[in-house]
Amino acid sequence: MHRESLPRGAGMLFLYPFPRQASFWMRNTLIPLDMIFIDRTGTVTRVHSNAIPLDETAIDGGPNVLAVLEINGGMAAPMGLAPGVQIQHPLMPQGPAVWPCEP
Repeated sequence: MHRESLPRGAGMLFLYPFPRQASFWMRNTLIPLDMIFIDRTGTVTRVHSNAIPLDETAIDGGPNVLAVLEINGGMAAPMGLAPGVQIQHPLMPQGPAVWPCEP
């Protein structure tokens, strides 16, 4: 919130303790963001591109969301982040991960 910029290649990862219905809004967010919704296996389930700064409209990520990755608006597509893509992160549960991180 209140960021005027985000370094290229940086982002914010929101990890829930268990899968849930998730929605985000852009209140107090000054830059456009792409929101990548991820399930417990590390699979991207939805991408919302270029969320509008300061918009209070809920952005629904759908059911069974374990994590949400926010990156600069317009970056998800060039990075190949789309539904069905599998990602890795050491904070994601490794048991059900389709592509677990190495120990």
